[in-house]
Amino acid sequence: MTEASVSNSAGPWHERPPCRIRFPSGAVLDTGPRALVIGVLNVTPDSFSDGGRFLVRERAAEHGRQMADAGADIVDIGGESTRPGSEPVSAAEEKRRVVPVIEELAAEIGVPISIDTQKAQVAAAALDAGAQMINDVSALRTDPDMALLAAEREVPVCLMHMLGTPKTMQVNPTYRDVVGEIVGWLAGRLEAALEAGIGRERIFVDPGFGFGKTHQHNLEVLRRLHELHALGCPVLVGTSRKSTIGAVLRVESDRRLHGTLASVACAVMAGCHAVRVHDVAPAMDAVLVCEAIRQGIRWRP
Repeated sequence: MTEASVSNSAGPWHERPPCRIRFPSGAVLDTGPRALVIGVLNVTPDSFSDGGRFLVRERAAEHGRQMADAGADIVDIGGESTRPGSEPVSAAEEKRRVVPVIEELAAEIGVPISIDTQKAQVAAAALDAGAQMINDVSALRTDPDMALLAAEREVPVCLMHMLGTPKTMQVNPTYRDVVGEIVGWLAGRLEAALEAGIGRERIFVDPGFGFGKTHQHNLEVLRRLHELHALGCPVLVGTSRKSTIGAVLRVESDRRLHGTLASVACAVMAGCHAVRVHDVAPAMDAVLVCEAIRQGIRWRP
């Protein structure tokens, strides 16, 4: 097979709709060349996969620097666990955990920082400290001030699908058509965000892998990720170390890297715009190989 025939051949994957994400600093991330890699930094004592590892500011900041050095396009910092059954923490405690880390990293790394929170008060403090994006697992439902804050600050936001709250989401989640219902629900949240003044070009949508879904639901979502392109927004997927991967492989969270990379490959081949992962370097390798397959042997990152 010639080089030209490889480059021009079709394959069992989906096109990624073009998208350029603009941040208040003037930074622009273009998803044309490849899917973005978002590094997860949990500054919590109880997250499902790495709770407590980065609760100390110095350790958290060092890990953030390592992710940026490994090629992360965005570092996503959260101070409240959203694992199934988790209890919320106060805004004051959440700010105490994340603000010092954001301040340190914003002054040192050259990539945008995202704040993973459902509270507008925490998001505002994080933006003041140097964050440039809001990742809200409640899709702007928990705090009525969140949408207004995002619109006023002109920051990108991520709207994620979730049934109920982290405490209740895994209590018998039921769907007739899981992907169809996710797309419909996200369409409603997208409309609410647009009405609040958030530009469509600044909105990610996330199907919420593991948030109010059984293992079978999650696998169905992975098979049909391309259907989320109907929303007309960049699609972000977070499968890293999730329990469905553990259920398939019958391993604990610290042994789910290879399964995570398989799911990352699925997301990239489905044309998704970003993947959210704990292990940036291997995920970037998976993304680059998938993009070479999608775009042909002449492609370069």
